[in-house]
Amino acid sequence: METNSLPDQDRLPLAGIRVVALEQAVAGPLCSRHLADLGADVVKIERPDGGDFARRYDTAVQGLAAHWVWLNRGKRSVALDVKQPADRAVLDALLARADVFIHNLGPGAVDRLGLGWAALHERWPRLTSCAISGYGMDGPYRDRKAFDLLLQGESAVIAVTGSPEQPAKVGISIGDISAAMYALSSILAALYERERTGEGRMIDVAMLDCLAEWMAPPIYYQMYDGVQPERAGVRHTTIVPYGPYRTGDGTSVNLAVQNEGQWARLCREVLTRPEWVDDSRFRTNVLRTQNRAMLEPLIEEALHAHTRASAQEALEKADVPYGALNDVADLVAHPQLAARGRWHHVTSEAGAVRALAHPMNLGGMRQRMDPVPALGEHTEEIKRELGLA
Repeated sequence: METNSLPDQDRLPLAGIRVVALEQAVAGPLCSRHLADLGADVVKIERPDGGDFARRYDTAVQGLAAHWVWLNRGKRSVALDVKQPADRAVLDALLARADVFIHNLGPGAVDRLGLGWAALHERWPRLTSCAISGYGMDGPYRDRKAFDLLLQGESAVIAVTGSPEQPAKVGISIGDISAAMYALSSILAALYERERTGEGRMIDVAMLDCLAEWMAPPIYYQMYDGVQPERAGVRHTTIVPYGPYRTGDGTSVNLAVQNEGQWARLCREVLTRPEWVDDSRFRTNVLRTQNRAMLEPLIEEALHAHTRASAQEALEKADVPYGALNDVADLVAHPQLAARGRWHHVTSEAGAVRALAHPMNLGGMRQRMDPVPALGEHTEEIKRELGLA
């Protein structure tokens, strides 16, 4: 297999693997960026007239879009109009030398280009093709356009998210992100399998399938109890105490009590209400959930004796899980991220920008923090490699 070997790439797990990505927005680009993080040579195919539309979402990062900077570092950008014969020849030459083809274009787009699985597998049997879509490659919804908000609605994520009075979508693109991560793990499995079989796989990842998997607990409540879990805002539908509770200085402490031992320590050592441990209304999580309207105000009344700082100190000493309610600025300045060296810089056409290292922390593996490409930056380079300049 011919492939491009990028500088300093030899120690990364996917060194020597080439990925061709006909992608846009979030799901495909996040999957391929993680493959690049692991050392793959990811060649991103973009339209010459503007490229991936995520480039134009906003101008938050020194004139570049936040999503673009997040999702596309470490890739090589090639500008091609794949409907034109000369540019299509470049794409075909890339696929002939590729290990993985990722696409998340609109419904039916790759089939119209003659790049469906049957055609690809016949020409290049070692190639794995990963399709990421909203609803999958078959079924009555296969031709529907799909974006994260729409899939959060279709999958009932919105139905179980928000306050009792008002449903809400999740504040990040969990449909796209879930599809990207299942696509990533599927591709890694397919590459591993190819070592034994010599053949690639067809991968069909649907955002609806991914979110339905993550909705399994509410699904089971609906199927077996006949009820949809109630929206609980920042609290938990079926665990109490779980969520932020006000302290005496007007702030809050975030609790996550998972078992009866933690509940007992919370009562005795933090709330100074030891009688609640064996109270017939509160002694199990099921009882606490049933009586939450009574219990949660009592917890906040007991916490009124604490400031947030003293409550956190007592919780730490009692070994009861707790955390802060940070805003985004707090996250950027989080001491744990700083202590673990998570912040790096990557270069871009707008200059150096801060970026978080990827969280796939294989022991001894360096972090690859290569540049964010300009549109078509590597077109001529790739053509020369393919002998098509």
